Amino acid sequence: MTSVTDSSRPARGAPGRDRRRRGPDHGAWFLVLPALIPILVLSVGPLLYGILLAFTDAQSGRTEPTRWIGTLNFQDLMHDTLFWESFRVGLVWAVGVTVPQFLLALGLALLLDQNLRLRFLARGLAIIPWAMPEVVVGIMWRLVYNPDAGILNETLRDLGLGDGRDWLSGLATALPAVIVVGVWAGMPQTTVALLAGLQNTPRELHEAAAVDGAGAWRRFRTVTWPALRPVALAITALNLIWNFNSFALVYVLTNGGPGGRTRLPMLFAYEEAFRYGQFGYAAAMGCVLVAVISIVLAVFLAGRLKGGLKDGLKGGDEA
Repeated sequence: MTSVTDSSRPARGAPGRDRRRRGPDHGAWFLVLPALIPILVLSVGPLLYGILLAFTDAQSGRTEPTRWIGTLNFQDLMHDTLFWESFRVGLVWAVGVTVPQFLLALGLALLLDQNLRLRFLARGLAIIPWAMPEVVVGIMWRLVYNPDAGILNETLRDLGLGDGRDWLSGLATALPAVIVVGVWAGMPQTTVALLAGLQNTPRELHEAAAVDGAGAWRRFRTVTWPALRPVALAITALNLIWNFNSFALVYVLTNGGPGGRTRLPMLFAYEEAFRYGQFGYAAAMGCVLVAVISIVLAVFLAGRLKGGLKDGLKGGDEA
């Protein structure tokens, strides 16, 4: 019996059909454009303009045209002790906020992961600081730190621990006081991320470790932490970047004072641009900060890729 084939229909795997399958899908670009255009206009465009501005002598209020001065702004920046002091303050602030933030958030996430009564209410209360704008947080904590009628000084007086002090104006207390606020304001987002990582850890592993006689610390070290480590590394790297780039919270609390003790790099660049009108010089500061953040991201991503490659090779060897 002779079989009849339809010559108009290409056979499976025919060159024409494969070419159509592998060809570029121009229609996909129309789906990407709504998200791509805002990124190009609001992020990439200002970034490129800021880099270009860093090589000029752009100033506010000048009548002469802006000139191209090459790397002169960067040369001046290398010898600007005030900028590097703000850079040091920014590093102290970023590390001083990120480390306690992570440790406290980890403890809170472990607590909220337990089967407690009214757990849903505790989780809701834990994210309240995250829902508040930074300006509101700054104003609220200024009232807490108020030297005359603040709740902190009133509590110290009631406990007989002194007459209180001006926490945000003291040279020795301003930065620690601001760090406390940064930890309180940023801890909820870290808690949420760690709690999500904890809930993705299989319960069977904890049960098996408990059956084998492992205590709470051993279960955390051998079961919880290995599963939580990728989330912990990611949120810690993001917190370092976010905290180093902080502006609004410190601006509301201290405006960089007293004596520059809380002047973060972003606040210093803001003052150079909008208080003194040195747009080119401020743009050079921004370029340096972007470069530093890019290096931190590159180191983090390289470490993550290296760790993923090692895990993949280990899994292949075990297989």
